Amino acid sequence: MTTTYWLIVAAYLVPTFPLGYFWHLRIFGAHYERLEMYRSDVIIPLGLATMIIQALVYAWLYPRLFDTAAEAWLGSALRFGALFGLLAWSLAVLPVAAKYRTASVAGFLRLETAFTVVHYAIVSPLIAFAARGT
Repeated sequence: MTTTYWLIVAAYLVPTFPLGYFWHLRIFGAHYERLEMYRSDVIIPLGLATMIIQALVYAWLYPRLFDTAAEAWLGSALRFGALFGLLAWSLAVLPVAAKYRTASVAGFLRLETAFTVVHYAIVSPLIAFAARGT
């Protein structure tokens, strides 16, 4: 694995864990509690494992799917964010809203859609920047 690969992993993982932790358990923790869908003992290592898997896969996929030329990083970041943000939303938000009990489907959709947008708005340019010039 190259240095660029590990930079892309870090570009995803470093902001994702704190953002996910603070968004879901601190900043909007009370909102999620009102939705009545979280375990009382959230298993943080499982969430971290998910993020590590995503980071490793994105680091492998990014240079194969997007232009890594230095001058193309912003366009590639936008395409990555649109594609993988939509994919993440369709895999993590919609099925949870469809299958799990919650006090408010609309409330869950609003919170998790906002999280997905913020998440990919942060990580997409970081990943593109880490991959530029490879």
